[in-house]
Amino acid sequence: MAGTSSGIVAGLTAAAVGTVGFLAYQASANVPPGLGGKSGASASPSAVVSKAPRDRGRPGALPTGSGKGERVVYSVDDDRVWLVDDHNRVQRGFGVHPGSVDPPVGLYWVTSRSNTATGTDGAPVEHVVRFTSVDGVAIGFSAAVGTGSDTTMDLKTGGIRERRADGDAMWRFATIGVPVVVIR
Repeated sequence: MAGTSSGIVAGLTAAAVGTVGFLAYQASANVPPGLGGKSGASASPSAVVSKAPRDRGRPGALPTGSGKGERVVYSVDDDRVWLVDDHNRVQRGFGVHPGSVDPPVGLYWVTSRSNTATGTDGAPVEHVVRFTSVDGVAIGFSAAVGTGSDTTMDLKTGGIRERRADGDAMWRFATIGVPVVVIR
């Protein structure tokens, strides 16, 4: 019986490893052109990162080259976020207050969410939507509760703070697995 059990475990392990490999291949094959940066905790910025083209007549417009389909687009240079539906229409765009740690430019996915939490700066936050980490610092969007989004952050923080109404919109939009595109 022990030999049969170990054979079943080995077979299941091989199937799981094959499935993960296939899914990783599919994810890498579906990265939009120009967004081939590494994602996840090991991401590192490109040596030379060009800023995504902007519409000078409409500074709040979604930058071209930020991908296609449903996604959250976050510009680290402009401190701005766009929630884009699967037909490439902006559902909402808004300014944010970034933490002291910026995510590298690249393609990520929403990996975890918390309805309420305490930020690394000690402020209570709600609607936390995380998508990566940098040097052990979790990076994600959240809205400060009671203190507004103008909290001064002298600590090493990855919280990208939104106004509460924007945080509500992000919470409804950015569920687990939704792509997050970080641009300059």
